[in-house]
Amino acid sequence: MNVSLNSDDFRFTGKGSFKIKEAATKIKDLYQNKDEYEELLTQYRQEIDDLQSLMYAHNRFGLLLIFQAMDAAGKDGTIGHVITGVNPFGVNIHNFKKPSSLELEHDFMWRTSLRLPQRGTIGIFNRSYYEEVLVTKVHPEIITNTQLLPHELTEDMDKLFKHRYKDIKAFEKYLRHNGIEVMKFFLNVSKEEQASRLISRIEDASKNWKFEESDVNERDYWDDYMQAYEETINQTSTKKSPWYIIPADDKKNMRLIVSQLILEKLSSLFMHYPESSEERQKELKKLIDRINDQTKA
Repeated sequence: MNVSLNSDDFRFTGKGSFKIKEAATKIKDLYQNKDEYEELLTQYRQEIDDLQSLMYAHNRFGLLLIFQAMDAAGKDGTIGHVITGVNPFGVNIHNFKKPSSLELEHDFMWRTSLRLPQRGTIGIFNRSYYEEVLVTKVHPEIITNTQLLPHELTEDMDKLFKHRYKDIKAFEKYLRHNGIEVMKFFLNVSKEEQASRLISRIEDASKNWKFEESDVNERDYWDDYMQAYEETINQTSTKKSPWYIIPADDKKNMRLIVSQLILEKLSSLFMHYPESSEERQKELKKLIDRINDQTKA
């Protein structure tokens, strides 16, 4: 029992022009009630876990899931609710925050390259190398003041970002050529819903730990961020590495959509369990008597 949705409604492949103001932040509920939502999500988790186990046994593909969004859009919760129940040995989650001094000594994709998924596993990036064309686009002084680039590379910032878009597309193409599939999710929350969630974090003492004053400061740049996301999605979407624009005002809908899209991607991969030959089967069956003898000893 899957939810009724058309994946194409959320997928942008680079064909045409993506307009963020036209992208929905909320859609009609995909579930009738909380019980049905829980049942659907549980089913998705089981199916994702089954396919991840198959991917591990097949050991040819890896899957990288990238989550980008404004603060309080629900990245942590979506990752947790969708992946809970999947074998932890097959999943690695990395949360990328402000770069360290060591990371700033390297190219802008170095720190994320170190965390790419192994074959047979799912890697999850909570924020990613896309921060380098999002937050730095809104705050270019980060590049000029902290990223230690040669001066001649930062004289023309438009040119610098064009190069970064191009490098990212080439990098994701390179990953596909090595069996690592990439899925990119933009959790599209409205400014009004974000405000409600930030206020909730202030009013509920148990959520104060989630709140950072910088989240409020960044709201002053909302329009700049929307423009940065729009340009990034337009510049880095391709048929084989599309962006998925997920309405994020309703967390339950968001989790169901993301779950189904991941399931569809895993199901599309040509995978199978390693086959056992007749000769191998005969060899293994000979060991049954030995195991039984060991038990009796």
